[in-house]
Amino acid sequence: MSSTNASAATNEPAESTKSKTSLRYVSYGSEKESPYLPAIRQLISQDLSEPYSIYVYRYFLYQWGELCFMALDDQDGLAGVIVCKLEPHRGGPMRGYIAMLATRKEHRGQGIATKLVKMAIDKMIVEEADEVVLETEVDNMPSLRIYENLGFIRTKRLHRYYLNGNTAFRLILYLKPGVPSIPTFPPDYGPPEGAEHGNGLMDEDLIARQTAQLQLENAQHERFDVTGRSSA
Repeated sequence: MSSTNASAATNEPAESTKSKTSLRYVSYGSEKESPYLPAIRQLISQDLSEPYSIYVYRYFLYQWGELCFMALDDQDGLAGVIVCKLEPHRGGPMRGYIAMLATRKEHRGQGIATKLVKMAIDKMIVEEADEVVLETEVDNMPSLRIYENLGFIRTKRLHRYYLNGNTAFRLILYLKPGVPSIPTFPPDYGPPEGAEHGNGLMDEDLIARQTAQLQLENAQHERFDVTGRSSA
């Protein structure tokens, strides 16, 4: 997925803290249909390389709301947001994934994105993540600078990765020694019987495609693909 303007190293992020710019940082939490969901969607849609339906956001926020952090101004307006997930990767390492990151133009240059990334990483560490990955466009220099300053390294160049034809870098941050040597398994095969981790997962791909296969249910128990078409 696309990352836009992508910054406190605590063991577990505080639910609400004040910054020098009078912003407070909060976790999306366990609430399914938060009043902030429309604002999150609107902010991220301004900067992403490809559009996502409401069901993509629900895919992340319903399951990993504690890995979504928001920066709010003194009027409780959304100034920045990061959306992530955490799962075993192909039966191997526990992989955190930064799916979306955005800040409002008028708040950029204040370190908000860097703080959001750090808060998400801190929470992933608490949840025993082994590594964190993401994709960002090769010409998105602000995003690359933020992530690489936090220790991410470029591992792959993904040609024409996005639906708009743009190429991406995949970046990874190893959180524990020896993680690169942890074995993984092909997408259609799990680990051998008795292996420590659970079933293998497919490689990180555009989350829109992943969500389309999952066919999420909405509150009325109708089923949709990622474009929002009902299949009930």
